[in-house]
Amino acid sequence: MTNIQAMPSVLFVCVHNAGRSQMAAGFMTELSKGKIEVLSAGSAPKDSINPVAVAAMAELGIDISNNQPKILTTQAVQSSDVVITMGCGDTCPFFPGKRYEDWVLDDPAGQGIEPVRIIRDEILKRVQALIKELI
Repeated sequence: MTNIQAMPSVLFVCVHNAGRSQMAAGFMTELSKGKIEVLSAGSAPKDSINPVAVAAMAELGIDISNNQPKILTTQAVQSSDVVITMGCGDTCPFFPGKRYEDWVLDDPAGQGIEPVRIIRDEILKRVQALIKELI
C-alpha cells in the first residue's frame, strides 16, 4: 500500500493583499514547484497589487503582475494547513488546530524600491525556511 499524503496548503494574509502576502505567495509558488498549495488574501484588499512589489519581484524573475487582491474568507483559513499573517492582527479568523505564524514585516505600501527590496528579501528567507519544514 502506498501512503498518499495530502499536499500542504499555506495561506498568506496581510491587510491589503497587495504587497507582502502577494510577494510571499509568489515566492512560495515558484520555489515549492507545485508541492505546496498557495493561497493569499487580505482583510481589506486593495483594487490592485502594489506596483513597487511587482517591480521588486520582477527583479528576481517572479511575475506577480497578474495577481488580484482577494478578500480573506473563513473557508480559506479552514482549508489551509498553515496561516501566515503579516500585520492583520485581530481581523484574521482563528481556528483551533491550525498552525499560525505572524511575520512582523514593514508594509511596502507607499515605499520606494529600496525598502521594498529589504522586505522582499526577508520574505524570501522566511518562505525558504517554511518550504524546508513542509516538504
